[in-house]
Amino acid sequence: MHRTAHIGRNSPVIGADREQLALGLKSLYESGWSVRDLAKQTGRSYGTVHRLLREARTNFRSYRGQGPSAE
Repeated sequence: MHRTAHIGRNSPVIGADREQLALGLKSLYESGWSVRDLAKQTGRSYGTVHRLLREARTNFRSYRGQGPSAE
């Protein structure tokens, strides 16, 4: 399985390590991984992964789930 930066799970990530992790997550996301899969793989919360992806200026895919019906 592809690995992101070697940083301990749930440890604070700052500076260059944070940027490296964010770019690694962005690369995986752009290759088809979901935010949930990235969170599970890295041991970080969905919110943290989403925030890191935003920091890396990721273009998010549109949500493909079934929304509420218009009726």
